[in-house]
Order: sequence, then C-alpha cells, then structure tokens
Amino acid sequence: MAEISIESAPTKSGWECDVEIDPGTERASRHRVRVLHEEMARWGKGAHEPDALVRRAFEFLLEREPAHEILKSFELAEISRYFPEFDRAMSS
Repeated sequence: MAEISIESAPTKSGWECDVEIDPGTERASRHRVRVLHEEMARWGKGAHEPDALVRRAFEFLLEREPAHEILKSFELAEISRYFPEFDRAMSS
C-alpha cells in the first residue's frame, strides 16, 4: 500500500492540499488538490479539516490508476468526471 502524506492550508474558498504519494515501487509523486467548503460538507462526514477526505479520495484513485497517472493539480470534485462512482464511494 502506498504511503500518502497530506499538508493542507485554509483558503477563502476551502483548502489547498499538497499530497505526496510514495508507492514504494517507483518514485514519489506530488499533487495539489483544492477542496471547497461545499465538498467538505458533502463528503467530509462532519470533519473540519480535509486531510481524511483527501486521503480517502487518493485511496480511491490508487485503486484505479498508478500514482504517476493522477493529475498533478485538480479540484476534488473533478474526480467524478473521470470516475462517476466517486460520489457514491465518498458518500458511503
């Protein structure tokens, strides 16, 4: 299982999260994810910080593609454009 490190900082519209994935078998990859307040309300399960949500999102992504194929910068909701089942997975 890949090691996922997350550092988040609040912004006016939500959070900017720097994510590093160390898959252990290839070099680490870095990603920047923007999480809006609305996304936290929808998928955050009552949390006040996005780290757990972003970790779940990256675990979801890593089940479907290698770390180096994940976009380097994106908004969390964009995942559902590529994987329609994302909303259901994050809501459960």
